[in-house]
Amino acid sequence: MIELIPAIDIIDGKCVRLTKGDYEQKTVYGEPLEMARQFEAIGYRRLHVVDLDGAKSRHIVNCRILQQLSEETSLTIDFGGGLKTDDDICKAFEAGASMVTVGSVAVSNPDLFERWLRKYGPKRIILGADVRNGQVCINGWKEASAEALLPFLQRYIDMGVENVLCTEISKDGTLTGPAIALYKEIMAAYPQLNLIASGGVSSIEDIKALQAAGIPSVVFGKAIYEGRINLNELWDWQNGSSLV
Repeated sequence: MIELIPAIDIIDGKCVRLTKGDYEQKTVYGEPLEMARQFEAIGYRRLHVVDLDGAKSRHIVNCRILQQLSEETSLTIDFGGGLKTDDDICKAFEAGASMVTVGSVAVSNPDLFERWLRKYGPKRIILGADVRNGQVCINGWKEASAEALLPFLQRYIDMGVENVLCTEISKDGTLTGPAIALYKEIMAAYPQLNLIASGGVSSIEDIKALQAAGIPSVVFGKAIYEGRINLNELWDWQNGSSLV
């Protein structure tokens, strides 16, 4: 069964969603803790948190909110956005993150990423691969790198990476459906990978399609906040209700 991971993206202390990673196309939805408690009350156990202020500023910003989510819920939190230095990653773990998603550093400073992978282990370090037109993008999706996706993944899988969060930027926040062909290509190349699909999920049917394609995990956010996905129905489906 596909792992379901609701997402909270944070700007100025609020839950937001961007469209295609554009900070100018921002919708504000409310308080992070309130949303996290709703997820927890239904039964969800995992939460993906993105510090969009941090991604833009290139250092962790919303550490206080991360700590609040960690202390006031029992959710297992993976955290990303603005993790550029040893100090940033230490702050994230000290504030209660169980895992961190690291993308830009893997492109700009591979030696540092490898050191973190060795120090914290592959269960706690998720490789972030944010993709536009087949190229990995960095720094809050604002800059395209010279890294093509599959060779980028191969290099880090060879180092021991087990978990990859892949976002198709052109799909993110659009509610137009996930990039299933891209995720199937990744899984065909690396069937052992715990791939976390992200971007474009608009409905329970999209999540079912990802499961049918053999994708291990999915992150989804805007479809929740826009009322496209009923979290109770989704939970019932995952846990063996009569939904088909």
